[in-house]
Amino acid sequence: MSGPLAGIRVLDLATVIAAPGAARYLADYGADVLKIERPGSGDTTRNMGLPHPADGTSLYWKMVSRNKRCAVVDIKTAEGRATILRLVEDGHVLVENFRPGTLERLGLGPDVLLARNPALVILRVTGFGQDGPYARRAGFATIAEALSGFAALNGEPDGGPLLPPIALTDEITALVGAFATMTALWSGVGQVVDVNLLESLFQCMGPLPGAYATSGYLQPRLGSGIPYSVPRGTWRCGDGHWIAVSTSAESVAARVMALIGLGDRTDLQTFNGRIAAREEIDACLSAFCATRPRHEVLAAFDDAEAAAAPVHDMADIANDPHFAARQSIVTVDGVPMQGLVAHLSATPGHIRWPGRALGADEPEWALPPEPQETGGSVSPGEPPRDPRSHP
Repeated sequence: MSGPLAGIRVLDLATVIAAPGAARYLADYGADVLKIERPGSGDTTRNMGLPHPADGTSLYWKMVSRNKRCAVVDIKTAEGRATILRLVEDGHVLVENFRPGTLERLGLGPDVLLARNPALVILRVTGFGQDGPYARRAGFATIAEALSGFAALNGEPDGGPLLPPIALTDEITALVGAFATMTALWSGVGQVVDVNLLESLFQCMGPLPGAYATSGYLQPRLGSGIPYSVPRGTWRCGDGHWIAVSTSAESVAARVMALIGLGDRTDLQTFNGRIAAREEIDACLSAFCATRPRHEVLAAFDDAEAAAAPVHDMADIANDPHFAARQSIVTVDGVPMQGLVAHLSATPGHIRWPGRALGADEPEWALPPEPQETGGSVSPGEPPRDPRSHP
């Protein structure tokens, strides 16, 4: 292993996307992540649709379990639990996403784990947190998207609330989990990290909780619009293609007003003025786009130094030179997937392999990785390497 987290050992007991996604981010930057799966079919993500043509395994598995070693352990048995406790002794992080209380019933609660390794960081990812009235509910992203306020905001003004068409909450929670785990590692103190789907998405609500508490404001559904920036949304061009426009800076908004023929309107020179004239401005921009093909509209916005972009689908992204230059999509062992989430200039991460076959790393999976000069790897029984130190 190499990378800024080389020498950090992670035991991934989690399933599906959010918690395993957090472990994947750690693996991308060099952590040695051992993925533990149940006997038989393994992680349910292996069969979560969108199969790779080569072997029928879900592309989601290939991505979320990349850079991880794979082993099968039945933690419902005494032998399996003993194996986990043995691995914890030499580990730095354990990741799990059972319902609150399940790990305790299995005899692997935080008190037991921390007794074996007082420096262990235990990332617990659930739907609603380890306590509170909803704690023991089944944790699904859909429920979090409904309860967080997200679905109520999402949709057309005359339509119903909409859920996101991607695993948005799971992916956000994966990033939150990775960040929170690194914060705990930085502290140097063994502890439980309580991350959940609901609060991870709720953080994205910005000032809306405060706006309701102070003035009773409830943001309405505005389609692609937002209440504090006009125009903002998507518009269809004369050739049937779509663009997206943002005017969240005053200087950009002024240039867009001039572009669509409203530049002489003094009442549209402020955010509040444009908000009051939302329908009129949206109609003018709609007319501007509808009479021109998309390439002309985008060229006009570029000439005006205003913010607009084509609305891409995955086919457009596959042919976009910026995505290619940034290696936003990489192919690993014949599997295309997103590249690294962040580029580190001195200690970059690496994508070494996609999610492996069930039990691919047995029997050698239980052995610690060989020391690497670049990784500062940790010997059995040694306390976690301080993530603040340089490899």
